[in-house]
Amino acid sequence: MIMKDYYDVLGVSRDASEADVKKAFRQLALKYHPDRNPDNKEAEEKFKEINEAYSCLADPEKRANYDRFGTAEGVGAGYNYGPFGTGFGDIFEDIFGDFFGTFTGRRRPRPTKGNDLKYNLDITLTEAAFGTEKTIEVPRWETCDECSGTGSSPGKSPVTCPDCRGTGQIRIQQGFFSISRTCGRCEGTGRIITDPCKACKGQGKTKKFKTIGLKIPGGVDTGSRLRISNEGEMGYHGGLRGDLYIILNVLEHPFFHREGNDCYCEVPLSFPQAALGAEIEVPTLDGTEKIKIPPVTPSGRMFRLKGKGIQKLGSQSRGDQIVKVYIDVPKKLTARQKELLEEFARISGDDVAKSFKEKLKELFTSASIKINILSNY
Repeated sequence: MIMKDYYDVLGVSRDASEADVKKAFRQLALKYHPDRNPDNKEAEEKFKEINEAYSCLADPEKRANYDRFGTAEGVGAGYNYGPFGTGFGDIFEDIFGDFFGTFTGRRRPRPTKGNDLKYNLDITLTEAAFGTEKTIEVPRWETCDECSGTGSSPGKSPVTCPDCRGTGQIRIQQGFFSISRTCGRCEGTGRIITDPCKACKGQGKTKKFKTIGLKIPGGVDTGSRLRISNEGEMGYHGGLRGDLYIILNVLEHPFFHREGNDCYCEVPLSFPQAALGAEIEVPTLDGTEKIKIPPVTPSGRMFRLKGKGIQKLGSQSRGDQIVKVYIDVPKKLTARQKELLEEFARISGDDVAKSFKEKLKELFTSASIKINILSNY
């Protein structure tokens, strides 16, 4: 009989540590496992071979005998390949527990974090510019007060699941391996509710409104998100709550509009103010400011007020306010106003009686004369 080299079977050196042996076995066992290689006799024989090698090299006494005599008590031709093999139950469960599920005892549901919540919140431009504090009410699931979260009517308790007998697992035989799956009746909890709580209908939770205070920093804009940790939905099986995300929407302002950290506005000027110059008072996000309008200011000119715009997020500095002026033409004129404007037009050489076409014709005629004069030189 040809003796197998167990070190060669697992692909490790003779001075390999116990951890190295176990790691090599894990990799090979997963590769050649029968459930991954159905109807593959070669893989099945290889799987048995690596099990045999591991059962020897993982045991210090057997490994010492093998290193000294080339054999070890309890391994070799007489190796037991029952459902788990001699001593293989612990090995199999350690290696494949996560892959196939827990094999013995009751599976405890893992604590799972609750779902995150989103809340859309409208704020004004001024609130966005300088920050604000808000109080909101968020609908979310809370533990039922009537049953204290058990899901059963007061005075009643959940009973042991008859399908899995309280283990939360249903055992299934596949080939020569026995694996488990989560019990569908109790969903792995091992217990079922026979007399549901009327307040929560057996869920153990009810919808309630939670009052939450918010501190919104200056500089936020539409689409900005604030995360409030542990204020989302309740967790499962003792897990943490999810998070609450506040999605901000900045409402339009009747006078200002925003571009980045700057805010823009338009301010009317009368004709005398634009022509003669003036000092006007302009609204800002936090009060008023005076602007000096120089004489002969055209409509559309812009003035900048430094540091009167939107606060920069995470900073105390602010953008600017841009003021655009335009000439406000009166809708009605008194006889005296009309008389004075006509006199102004005459003095300025501007005949208001002429139509736009006539003035345009004079302009091109004048331009043509200039061209003819220049062409003679």
